[in-house]
Amino acid sequence: MAGETSVARVHLADAGVDELPEDWDVIELDSLLSEDRGISVGVMYPGDHVPDGVPLIKAGDLHGSIINPQPDFRISMEKHHEYRRTELEGGELVMTLVGNVGQCAVVPPRMAGWNTARAVAVIRLSDPSEAHFVQQCLLSRPLQHLMDVWCNTTVQATLNLKEIRQLPLPWPPKPCRDAIASFGKALDDKIELNRRMNATLAAMARALFQSWFVDFDPVRAKLDGRKPDGLDKATASLFPAAFQESEVGQIPKGWTVEPVGEVVDCVGGGTPSTAEPEYWEGGTHHWTTPKDFSSLEAPVLLDTDRKLTDAGIAKISSGLLPAGTLLLSSRAPVGYLAIAAIPVAINQGFIAMKCNECASNLFMLNWCQANMAEIEGRATGTTFAEISKQNFRPILVALPPKEVMAAFTAAVTPLYARVTADLYQSRTLATLRDTLLPKLLSGELSVVDETQRRASCT
Repeated sequence: MAGETSVARVHLADAGVDELPEDWDVIELDSLLSEDRGISVGVMYPGDHVPDGVPLIKAGDLHGSIINPQPDFRISMEKHHEYRRTELEGGELVMTLVGNVGQCAVVPPRMAGWNTARAVAVIRLSDPSEAHFVQQCLLSRPLQHLMDVWCNTTVQATLNLKEIRQLPLPWPPKPCRDAIASFGKALDDKIELNRRMNATLAAMARALFQSWFVDFDPVRAKLDGRKPDGLDKATASLFPAAFQESEVGQIPKGWTVEPVGEVVDCVGGGTPSTAEPEYWEGGTHHWTTPKDFSSLEAPVLLDTDRKLTDAGIAKISSGLLPAGTLLLSSRAPVGYLAIAAIPVAINQGFIAMKCNECASNLFMLNWCQANMAEIEGRATGTTFAEISKQNFRPILVALPPKEVMAAFTAAVTPLYARVTADLYQSRTLATLRDTLLPKLLSGELSVVDETQRRASCT
């Protein structure tokens, strides 16, 4: 045990934690694992997607400490039984082993009965009450750095179970562990609450768009002699009581059908030479690629991984697009959507839509979501699917009068304003967590008072 502790201390020092309080120990994760299925990898050959099957958590379903509550892949019950060793019960840890290594979450009880993919490890502790403290350790910058160093990067970043077992954990007295775990969990819980609230707000906006612009509920109500549900008299008066035929089928009388390219200004982007430092070094202008969209929790872009200089912006024909521009990824993959909350330049993997009073960005966001099947269906390519501006612009939009457009935009703007505020708050909380956790886990800061700390040592 003494030898293992010594090695663990060396590994922790490699992670950047050199000194700890005298009453703290350093242990390897292996010493905390349950003897029964302590650590396992998930389903190697999941087979085809089964719509009513068992939800499968893939690496892409983990973002920090959050598990996607609605995984897009399910396995058959037969396949699930074949991999019962990783059937989730709730309370264990799951951690990504491939790609964005080290994303780690405690499985909530509602996910009991789910399973994981091969790129996700299931970690069971002999004392499940320590799961949140261990999670905070694994998500801390020192341990994340160590995992990056230990990864095999021949093809893509990969961490083996052997390395996970050897991960060093600072191990303070129990009251301190519980206090640190509670601190991190409180922040994570608030971030998760914001995520769920944002999902609800976005669903409300989609439901209103569906009602007004797909199902035409206010028009149908008037045809039936009913008062449109949920609309005040002024808003209800904006809708006609009759339909007319059009290229896209029946639409409300007085509405028009236009190609999307004539409704909004659609532009593309580019990538200045990465070999020219003058385009990148010291850049302050946001520049985005579809990669920035892969982890978005809501269709709002707050920041980008890379920045451009003035010289770099000058190399992109569309320049710096204003805040409020709607961005649609046109390849790798087709279909990411977000409204830029900041001025941003784009690479060649986007169609950017500059919207107006005839079609607001919030209308177009929901229109793209509702018509994604047609957008994807117009994509071409042998190596990867891509939809060009030429193929996107002719898609037809059933366009309401400006008064209806304004009413919809006014109704959903507060919803997306709340989404944006929640995203900023969650980002602030995550920064606070990431800043303080290393200090807490090294003993530099304490979350228990001195009396309690001393009592824990006696």
